Amino acid sequence: MTEDTVNRFFAAIEAGDIEQVKAIYAPDCLIWHNDDLLEQPVEDNLKVLAGLHRAVSGLRYDVVRRAVTGDGVIQQHVLRGSLPNGAEVALHAAMYLQVRDGHITRIEEYLDSGKRASIRAAREAMSG
Repeated sequence: MTEDTVNRFFAAIEAGDIEQVKAIYAPDCLIWHNDDLLEQPVEDNLKVLAGLHRAVSGLRYDVVRRAVTGDGVIQQHVLRGSLPNGAEVALHAAMYLQVRDGHITRIEEYLDSGKRASIRAAREAMSG
């Protein structure tokens, strides 16, 4: 069930199905990123994911490795796609996804903030 939840989560992000992502998150889920060290609530994260999907076409996650733990999944992946200017995105990241009762209760995401800057700039330009 844990790995199925994680698979549904990433499939929903790839499809741009923000309502499905929201349904997979526990209401009190927090998402932490290594580049700002803040815990982001679900509603703020959903806005970021919607912007990500608008800014990156062909968005997909190429899983490098995944390990199921006692309370979730640790995954290394590369987020890939294309920016509006045609530049290819290859954002390497690792995540810990805590899962309970079919819902994601916490995410800790480690990524290269320098690579994320180009995605953020494209997302902000589109929301303008």
